[in-house]
Amino acid sequence: MEKKLLSGNEAIARAAYEAGVTVAAGYPGTPSTEILEALSRHRDEIFCEWAPNEKVAFEVAAGACLTGARCLVTMKHVGLNVAADPLMTLAYTGVVGGLVACVADDPGMHSSQNEQDTRHYGRFAKVPLLEPADSQEAADFTKLGLEISERFSTPVILRSTTRVSHSRSPVVIGDRQPSPHAIGFEKDPPRYVPVPVWGRLMRLRLEERLEALAEEADRSPLNRIEWRDRSLGV
Repeated sequence: MEKKLLSGNEAIARAAYEAGVTVAAGYPGTPSTEILEALSRHRDEIFCEWAPNEKVAFEVAAGACLTGARCLVTMKHVGLNVAADPLMTLAYTGVVGGLVACVADDPGMHSSQNEQDTRHYGRFAKVPLLEPADSQEAADFTKLGLEISERFSTPVILRSTTRVSHSRSPVVIGDRQPSPHAIGFEKDPPRYVPVPVWGRLMRLRLEERLEALAEEADRSPLNRIEWRDRSLGV
C-alpha cells in the first residue's frame, strides 16, 4: 500500500484521477487553485480548462457529465455565487456521469473578501454536500461524491476549507480506473430542457431524490459522533 504526503487539494486531484474523471474545469482562487493545477499533470488523460469564470467552468463540466463523462469543477467559495445559475438548474435535470463541484471556503478570510459558508448552497440547491476533515478524507470523499452523483443523478458539492486544502497528511495512492460510462449524448428534452411544462416535473423528481438522499445520509457512516474525554472542549 503506497502512501504519499499530500495537501487536501492534491488529494482531491489524485482521487479524481484515480476515479476516472475525464473532464475538469475551474476558475482559480485561493484556496482552491492547486486542485486543477495538480490535475493538469494528467492532461494527456484528462481535459483540463481554466475557464473565464466559475459559471462557464460549471457549464463545461455540466455539459460533459450529460454525455456520461465523470467531471470535476473547482472554485473558491465566492465563485459559487457566480456558478449558482447552472448549479440550481443541473440539480433539476440531474446528471449521467458523476459531477463533483469542489468549492473551497476561506474561514478567517486569509485570501478572500468574506467568510461565506458553502454549506448553505447545499440546502439551497437541494444537493448533497460532503465535508472532509483531512487529506485522506478529501480523497475518499471525492470518489464517494462521484459515486453518489451517479447513483442519485445529482451534482455533489465537496466543501473544503483553507486548512484542509493546504494542510498535508498521508494519503493512500491507487491506480486509475476507467470511467464506468460509455460517452455519448442521448437527446431527451423532457429531462434536459427545464421549461415550465417539464421543469415542474423535474421539481417533483428533485424532491423525491432529496428524500432518498436523506435516507442514505441517515445510514451513512460519514454521519458519526466521535466521543472524546473531557480534556478537550470545543
